[in-house]
Amino acid sequence: MEYTYDYYRKSADYIRSVIGDFEPEIGLILGTGLGKFSARIEDPVEIPYKDIPNYLVSTAPGHSGKLIFGTVEGRKVMCMSGRFHTYEGYSFEELSIPVRVMKLMGVKLLVATNAAGAVNVDYRPGDVMIIKDHIKLNGFSPMRGPNVPEFGDRFFDISDLYCRELRQIAEQCGEDSGLTIHEGVYFFFPGPQFETPAEVRAARILGGDAVGMSTVTETLTAGHCGMPVLGLSLMTNMAAGVLEQKLSGEEVEETAQRVAPLLEAYFAKVLKALPHYE
Repeated sequence: MEYTYDYYRKSADYIRSVIGDFEPEIGLILGTGLGKFSARIEDPVEIPYKDIPNYLVSTAPGHSGKLIFGTVEGRKVMCMSGRFHTYEGYSFEELSIPVRVMKLMGVKLLVATNAAGAVNVDYRPGDVMIIKDHIKLNGFSPMRGPNVPEFGDRFFDISDLYCRELRQIAEQCGEDSGLTIHEGVYFFFPGPQFETPAEVRAARILGGDAVGMSTVTETLTAGHCGMPVLGLSLMTNMAAGVLEQKLSGEEVEETAQRVAPLLEAYFAKVLKALPHYE
């Protein structure tokens, strides 16, 4: 498959035919723990992924699989309720599609959230980590293949991929939130199996504070498109080997549900405080 500018344009043209002249400024990717946040979006227009030409379909449990356009906290948003992962069978190149479509729809900045396992032993389930950097040693880049110059340069800088200004805002919004907020490094693993204890020890030695199976392909694509990024990880469990217990998807969901009200209130505060980009 050749991913040309026109390939992405077909998705954007269909979406525009549904939403009219609505111009989203913030792209949201809701991970585990924020799935119900989409209910806060005012005057929503929903488009199932399956209806969009050249788009992907979410198969992960608990991911509803639709785009939602509307306003929340006074900000116009394009929200992905359900995301895509390489473990679903998608190539890294395919995983560039959602954010590139966001760019074509006029989105100026990306806010990506996820559930992660805590590698840093000072973290606890229910804590939130503001992503300051990531480590990805697995798989290809979503920019693999012919460059699409309409989005960005072949070689691009990501030394400030997780925008310092946005991280500072997220940290300030964490005050009096009832949540424990950290800033740390997200270590990408492809999944779907949880990481082994040895892999978690390696991640800690290499500087990782949390491990997860998403987000990095999306944020790299945003970086290529020149979009500032804010990444937030909810610690839903301690990573393998940190505690003497097995990992489970149920534990992830239980933690997410427990902190959801505080997390949603914090996220709303962050959105309201984000700067306006031209």
